[in-house]
Amino acid sequence: MKVLLFGATGMVGQGVLRECLLDPDIELVQTVGRTASGVVNPKLREIVHTDLWHYESIETELTGFDACFFCLGVSAAGMKEEDYTRVTHGITIAAAEALLRLNPGITFIFVSGAGTDSSERGRMMWARVKGKTENALLRMPFQAAYMFRPGFIIPLHGIRSRTAAYRTLYAVVRPLMPVLRWAFPRSITTTEQLGQAMIAVARQGSAKKILESGDITSIEHR
Repeated sequence: MKVLLFGATGMVGQGVLRECLLDPDIELVQTVGRTASGVVNPKLREIVHTDLWHYESIETELTGFDACFFCLGVSAAGMKEEDYTRVTHGITIAAAEALLRLNPGITFIFVSGAGTDSSERGRMMWARVKGKTENALLRMPFQAAYMFRPGFIIPLHGIRSRTAAYRTLYAVVRPLMPVLRWAFPRSITTTEQLGQAMIAVARQGSAKKILESGDITSIEHR
Protein backbone atom coordinates (compact mmCIF):
# COMPACT_ATOMS: atom_id res chain seq x y z
CA MET A 1 0.00 0.00 0.00
CA LYS A 2 1.21 3.51 -0.87
CA VAL A 3 0.12 6.27 1.50
CA LEU A 4 -0.01 10.06 1.40
CA LEU A 5 0.19 11.78 4.78
CA PHE A 6 -0.71 15.40 5.41
CA GLY A 7 0.26 16.97 8.73
CA ALA A 8 3.15 14.65 9.60
CA THR A 9 4.77 17.18 11.95
CA GLY A 10 1.74 17.50 14.27
CA MET A 11 1.16 15.22 17.24
CA VAL A 12 -1.37 13.01 15.46
CA GLY A 13 0.60 13.03 12.22
CA GLN A 14 3.79 11.99 13.99
CA GLY A 15 1.98 8.99 15.45
CA VAL A 16 0.45 8.01 12.13
CA LEU A 17 3.81 8.37 10.36
CA ARG A 18 5.48 6.11 12.92
CA GLU A 19 2.88 3.36 12.50
CA CYS A 20 3.00 3.61 8.70
CA LEU A 21 6.76 3.20 8.65
CA LEU A 22 6.51 0.17 10.96
CA ASP A 23 3.75 -1.54 8.96
CA PRO A 24 5.19 -4.16 6.56
CA ASP A 25 2.25 -3.81 4.14
CA ILE A 26 3.02 -0.13 3.50
CA GLU A 27 5.76 0.22 0.91
CA LEU A 28 5.80 4.00 0.58
CA VAL A 29 4.79 6.93 2.78
CA GLN A 30 4.86 10.36 1.19
CA THR A 31 4.32 13.38 3.39
CA VAL A 32 3.06 16.74 2.19
CA GLY A 33 3.45 19.81 4.37
CA ARG A 34 5.08 23.17 4.93
CA THR A 35 8.03 21.57 6.71
CA ALA A 36 9.74 18.18 6.58
CA SER A 37 9.22 15.73 9.41
CA GLY A 38 12.91 15.23 10.08
CA VAL A 39 12.45 11.46 10.02
CA VAL A 40 14.85 9.37 7.94
CA ASN A 41 13.53 6.07 6.60
CA PRO A 42 13.91 4.25 3.28
CA LYS A 43 10.10 4.04 2.96
CA LEU A 44 9.66 7.78 3.46
CA ARG A 45 9.49 10.46 0.77
CA GLU A 46 8.68 14.06 1.67
CA ILE A 47 7.35 17.06 -0.24
CA VAL A 48 7.79 20.48 1.31
CA HIS A 49 4.97 22.53 -0.18
CA THR A 50 4.06 25.92 1.28
CA ASP A 51 0.83 26.64 -0.61
CA LEU A 52 -1.54 24.00 0.73
CA TRP A 53 -4.51 25.48 -1.12
CA HIS A 54 -2.99 24.73 -4.55
CA TYR A 55 -1.29 21.57 -5.86
CA GLU A 56 -0.79 22.13 -9.59
CA SER A 57 2.99 22.43 -9.24
CA ILE A 58 3.37 19.01 -7.56
CA GLU A 59 0.63 17.01 -9.31
CA THR A 60 3.08 14.58 -10.87
CA GLU A 61 4.21 13.56 -7.37
CA LEU A 62 0.68 12.93 -6.07
CA THR A 63 -0.34 10.01 -8.27
CA GLY A 64 -0.34 6.26 -7.65
CA PHE A 65 -1.51 6.29 -4.03
CA ASP A 66 -3.95 3.95 -2.33
CA ALA A 67 -4.79 6.02 0.76
CA CYS A 68 -4.52 9.52 2.16
CA PHE A 69 -4.29 10.12 5.90
CA PHE A 70 -5.22 13.75 6.45
CA CYS A 71 -3.97 14.77 9.91
CA LEU A 72 -3.30 18.44 9.24
CA GLY A 73 -5.08 20.85 11.56
CA VAL A 74 -4.82 23.91 13.76
CA SER A 75 -6.28 24.89 17.10
CA ALA A 76 -9.34 27.13 16.85
CA ALA A 77 -8.33 29.05 19.99
CA GLY A 78 -8.27 32.76 19.25
CA MET A 79 -9.22 32.34 15.59
CA LYS A 80 -12.15 33.94 13.81
CA GLU A 81 -14.52 31.51 12.09
CA GLU A 82 -13.58 32.84 8.66
CA ASP A 83 -9.88 32.20 9.27
CA TYR A 84 -10.41 28.82 10.87
CA THR A 85 -12.66 27.78 7.96
CA ARG A 86 -10.08 28.89 5.42
CA VAL A 87 -7.50 26.60 6.99
CA THR A 88 -9.52 23.64 8.25
CA HIS A 89 -12.08 23.43 5.47
CA GLY A 90 -10.22 25.16 2.67
CA ILE A 91 -6.97 23.21 2.79
CA THR A 92 -8.68 19.86 3.34
CA ILE A 93 -11.09 20.21 0.42
CA ALA A 94 -8.42 21.62 -1.91
CA ALA A 95 -6.22 18.60 -1.22
CA ALA A 96 -9.14 16.16 -1.45
CA GLU A 97 -10.26 17.50 -4.83
CA ALA A 98 -6.74 17.28 -6.25
CA LEU A 99 -6.16 13.76 -4.95
CA LEU A 100 -9.54 12.51 -6.15
CA ARG A 101 -8.78 13.71 -9.66
CA LEU A 102 -5.29 12.21 -9.64
CA ASN A 103 -6.15 8.96 -7.77
CA PRO A 104 -9.78 7.94 -8.48
CA GLY A 105 -9.45 4.77 -6.39
CA ILE A 106 -7.98 6.42 -3.29
CA THR A 107 -9.33 6.02 0.26
CA PHE A 108 -9.43 9.31 2.17
CA ILE A 109 -9.27 9.35 5.98
CA PHE A 110 -9.79 12.67 7.74
CA VAL A 111 -8.90 13.20 11.39
CA SER A 112 -11.66 15.34 12.86
CA GLY A 113 -12.45 15.22 16.58
CA ALA A 114 -14.94 14.14 19.21
CA GLY A 115 -17.85 16.57 19.34
CA THR A 116 -17.79 17.46 15.65
CA ASP A 117 -21.14 18.89 14.59
CA SER A 118 -22.57 17.16 11.51
CA SER A 119 -25.55 19.54 11.48
CA GLU A 120 -23.16 22.49 10.94
CA ARG A 121 -25.49 24.60 13.10
CA GLY A 122 -24.23 24.07 16.65
CA ARG A 123 -22.85 26.65 19.07
CA MET A 124 -19.21 25.57 18.89
CA MET A 125 -17.44 27.22 15.96
CA TRP A 126 -14.74 24.59 15.51
CA ALA A 127 -17.32 21.78 15.61
CA ARG A 128 -19.43 23.43 12.90
CA VAL A 129 -16.42 23.88 10.63
CA LYS A 130 -15.23 20.31 11.19
CA GLY A 131 -18.76 19.08 10.48
CA LYS A 132 -18.91 21.10 7.27
CA THR A 133 -15.60 19.58 6.22
CA GLU A 134 -16.67 16.03 7.04
CA ASN A 135 -19.93 16.45 5.13
CA ALA A 136 -18.14 17.79 2.06
CA LEU A 137 -15.70 14.87 2.07
CA LEU A 138 -18.48 12.30 2.46
CA ARG A 139 -20.23 13.73 -0.60
CA MET A 140 -17.13 13.32 -2.77
CA PRO A 141 -16.91 10.18 -4.94
CA PHE A 142 -13.88 8.58 -3.29
CA GLN A 143 -13.38 4.84 -3.37
CA ALA A 144 -14.05 5.26 0.35
CA ALA A 145 -13.91 8.12 2.85
CA TYR A 146 -13.84 7.86 6.64
CA MET A 147 -14.02 10.49 9.35
CA PHE A 148 -12.05 9.74 12.52
CA ARG A 149 -13.23 11.53 15.68
CA PRO A 150 -10.75 10.72 18.46
CA GLY A 151 -11.32 12.08 21.94
CA PHE A 152 -8.39 12.56 24.31
CA ILE A 153 -5.20 11.34 22.64
CA ILE A 154 -2.17 10.21 24.65
CA PRO A 155 1.12 10.78 22.79
CA LEU A 156 3.50 7.82 22.99
CA HIS A 157 7.04 6.97 21.87
CA GLY A 158 8.45 10.43 22.53
CA ILE A 159 5.86 12.23 20.44
CA ARG A 160 4.99 15.72 21.69
CA SER A 161 2.36 18.25 20.75
CA ARG A 162 3.62 21.47 19.19
CA THR A 163 1.05 23.43 21.22
CA ALA A 164 2.47 24.54 24.56
CA ALA A 165 -0.89 24.43 26.35
CA TYR A 166 -1.42 20.82 25.26
CA ARG A 167 2.07 19.85 26.40
CA THR A 168 1.32 21.30 29.82
CA LEU A 169 -2.01 19.47 29.97
CA TYR A 170 -0.39 16.14 29.05
CA ALA A 171 2.30 16.63 31.71
CA VAL A 172 -0.34 17.24 34.38
CA VAL A 173 -2.65 14.41 33.29
CA ARG A 174 -0.03 11.77 32.50
CA PRO A 175 0.26 10.35 36.07
CA LEU A 176 -3.52 9.82 36.07
CA MET A 177 -3.65 8.10 32.70
CA PRO A 178 -3.90 4.49 33.95
CA VAL A 179 -6.92 5.41 36.05
CA LEU A 180 -8.51 7.53 33.35
CA ARG A 181 -8.09 4.82 30.72
CA TRP A 182 -9.66 2.32 33.08
CA ALA A 183 -12.56 4.65 33.87
CA PHE A 184 -13.11 5.93 30.31
CA PRO A 185 -11.75 3.23 27.98
CA ARG A 186 -13.82 4.38 24.98
CA SER A 187 -12.95 8.07 25.32
CA ILE A 188 -9.16 7.88 25.44
CA THR A 189 -6.85 6.61 22.73
CA THR A 190 -3.13 6.82 21.97
CA THR A 191 -1.19 8.02 18.96
CA GLU A 192 -0.24 4.38 18.38
CA GLN A 193 -3.84 3.13 18.45
CA LEU A 194 -5.01 5.94 16.21
CA GLY A 195 -2.33 5.33 13.61
CA GLN A 196 -2.91 1.59 13.59
CA ALA A 197 -6.67 2.04 13.32
CA MET A 198 -6.31 4.35 10.33
CA ILE A 199 -4.09 1.83 8.57
CA ALA A 200 -6.53 -1.00 9.33
CA VAL A 201 -9.51 0.94 7.97
CA ALA A 202 -7.60 1.96 4.84
CA ARG A 203 -6.69 -1.68 4.31
CA GLN A 204 -9.98 -3.44 5.07
CA GLY A 205 -12.66 -0.74 5.23
CA SER A 206 -15.26 -0.09 7.90
CA ALA A 207 -19.04 -0.40 8.09
CA LYS A 208 -19.07 3.06 9.70
CA LYS A 209 -18.11 6.17 7.77
CA ILE A 210 -17.77 8.22 10.95
CA LEU A 211 -15.71 6.56 13.67
CA GLU A 212 -15.92 7.91 17.20
CA SER A 213 -13.25 7.36 19.85
CA GLY A 214 -14.77 4.06 21.02
CA ASP A 215 -14.88 2.75 17.45
CA ILE A 216 -11.24 3.67 16.97
CA THR A 217 -10.04 1.89 20.11
CA SER A 218 -11.99 -1.26 19.20
CA ILE A 219 -10.33 -1.73 15.80
CA GLU A 220 -7.87 -4.60 15.74
CA HIS A 221 -4.58 -4.08 13.96
CA ARG A 222 -2.89 -7.04 12.36
